[in-house]
Amino acid sequence: MLTNNLTYPRWGHTASVLSNGSVLVVGGSYDELIGITAELYDPSLNTWTRVANMTYPRVWHTASVLPNGSVLVVGGSSDELIRMTVELYDPSSNTWTLITDMTYPRWDHTASVLPNGSILVVGGSYDELIGITAELYDPSLNTWTRVANMTYPRYFYTASLLLNSSVLVVGGTSYVLLSQMSTERYYF
Repeated sequence: MLTNNLTYPRWGHTASVLSNGSVLVVGGSYDELIGITAELYDPSLNTWTRVANMTYPRVWHTASVLPNGSVLVVGGSSDELIRMTVELYDPSSNTWTLITDMTYPRWDHTASVLPNGSILVVGGSYDELIGITAELYDPSLNTWTRVANMTYPRYFYTASLLLNSSVLVVGGTSYVLLSQMSTERYYF
């Protein structure tokens, strides 16, 4: 069944299901005017509503719903600029807040919300040195901490939170290895 259309055409955006069941769609497109926009889909009404714009346009970023219901939007790129900036969306006030930057600029990375509420951000970027790195965001302290590097640099890969307190990182590509069969695990 088709639903009503988005306000803007998008690609490289994110879509996050909020605690009330609505879906927050953020960024996408190298068009700077579209790349800063966000909108909410209400599945019960089949409607889209524009919400406040982000500070920076983004494509190939991540958006993670935090335990408190806010949405953490990390990295991405626009106009060939890879971002290290991070924004937090508060659905109750419809506001965006810039928070502490990551250690490295990233795009096409992954962000996994861990059971303790921290967020593991891994890989991304064309830069092989950044592509192996990982860092943790602690929302209670608004701090980023570097954690152990991966063995191989990666982008265009997946990361899955497993039930045994680890994150499985699978496949991907890099300038060194065009296609990877390797997998790695991060234990927390």
